Amino acid sequence: MDENTYRKEIDNIFRQIPSYQKVGDIAYKEGLDGMIEFDKALGSPHRKFPSIHIAGTNGKGSVSHMISAVLQKTGAKTGLYTSPHLIDFRERIKIDGQMISKESALDFLLKWKSFIEEKKPSFFEITTAMAFDYFAREKVDIAVIETGLGGRLDSTNIISPLISIITNISKDHCNHLGYTLGEIAREKAGIIKSHTPLVVGEAIASTAAIFNERAAELNSPVVYAQKSLFRQVLASDYELDLKGDYQTHNIRTVLTALSILSENRRFKNIVGEKWKDSVIREALKAASKDTGLRGRWETLSENPWIICDTGHNANGLKIVFSQLRRQKAKRFFVALGFVADKDLNAIMGLLPQNAYYFFTQAKIERALNVKELSSRAFSLGYKGEVIAEIPQIFSRYRDIYREGDLLFIGGSSYVVAEAIEFFENNLDFFAN
Repeated sequence: MDENTYRKEIDNIFRQIPSYQKVGDIAYKEGLDGMIEFDKALGSPHRKFPSIHIAGTNGKGSVSHMISAVLQKTGAKTGLYTSPHLIDFRERIKIDGQMISKESALDFLLKWKSFIEEKKPSFFEITTAMAFDYFAREKVDIAVIETGLGGRLDSTNIISPLISIITNISKDHCNHLGYTLGEIAREKAGIIKSHTPLVVGEAIASTAAIFNERAAELNSPVVYAQKSLFRQVLASDYELDLKGDYQTHNIRTVLTALSILSENRRFKNIVGEKWKDSVIREALKAASKDTGLRGRWETLSENPWIICDTGHNANGLKIVFSQLRRQKAKRFFVALGFVADKDLNAIMGLLPQNAYYFFTQAKIERALNVKELSSRAFSLGYKGEVIAEIPQIFSRYRDIYREGDLLFIGGSSYVVAEAIEFFENNLDFFAN
C-alpha cells in the first residue's frame, strides 16, 4: 500500500467530516437514523457476532480493555471498539489488541466514499460502521463495544449484546446528556436491552432507581457491582498493569460482569475450557499491554519521573489528584489543559496546592484557551506559568528537573495524547 495514497484519502475524508473529538458540538449528530441506514447498507454486520456493550461517564475505557484482555487470553478472537483515540483513529478498532490495518481502513473508506459524501454520516458513525464491518469480515468470536457519548442515541446502540454494562454516572457532556445525574442516567440507561442482564458499576439511590425502572420495563435483571460477590475486591487482590486508584472500582465491575457472562451458554461456548480464574488473573496482569490501552496513570519516564492520566472531569480528577498527592516526590509539577466544555468551577478546587503548574492548550478547536485557564488558576492562588506547547513543557522540565521531582500531565485526553506522541518520537529527549 502506498503511504501517500493512504494519508491523502484519510485526510480528504476526515477533513470533510470532522470529529467531535477535535471540534466538539458542531460534529455531534444526535439520533440513530443515520447509523441504522449505514448499517443496513453494509448488510447489518453487527448481527454477525455476539457483543458486550459498555457505557458510563468514567471507567468505560478501562473496563472495555480489561474485559477484552480476558477474552483474548481464553483464545477467543476478540474485537474491541473504543473512543476517543489518542494518536491514530485506528486505535478505536482492534482485534486481539491489534489496530485495524491501514489497508483495511482505506479499503472501507474508498468502498463507501460515495455513500459518505452523499449521506454525510458523522465521524463516529463512520468509525462505528467500519468497526462492525471489520469485525464481521474478520469473523471475530465476540466484540467489546464501548459507547462514544451517552447511550440511548449513541451510534453503537444498534447492537443486541449478551450483557450491558454501565460503569457509573457523573456530570460530563451536560449540554448533550443533561445537567442532572438523573437526566444523564436516563441517557445511559438507553443501552439496556430486553431480557439482557445489566451490570452497574457504581450508583447512588437516584440513579439506581432509574436503572431499576428501565430494566423492569424490559424484563432485564440488574446486578450492582457494589453489592455483588466482588464488592470487597481491592486492586491489591488482583495484580493489574493498570495502576490508577480508580481501577479498584473498575476491576469490581469487570469481575461482576464476567461472573454474569459465565452463566450464559453462548458465552461459555465462546471462551471454552480456558474459562478459569487463573486465566482471568493472568489476563488482568497484562491488560493494557495486550490491548494497547494508554494514558491510564501511565509512567512515561522514570528518570525524570513523568506520569500521565486521561482523567478529564471532576469525578475522575478527584481520584487522580488524590493519588498524585500520595506520591513520594520532592517537588510536584503539573502540566494541565482542558477542553472548553468542562466545568472549571467543579475542577479548580481539586488541584493540588503544593504543585507548580504548566498551563497548556491542546492543538484542537475544542481546547480551553490557556489564558482563560491560567487566569482562573492564578486568581485562586495557584502558582505556575503558561507554556502553550507540549514540547516546550518537556524542555522546561528538563531544565529545572532535580532528582526526586515528579511531572504529572493531564486534564484532557488530548493533552495526554500530545505528550505520548512526543515521547514516541523523542525517546532520547531526556538522555544525558
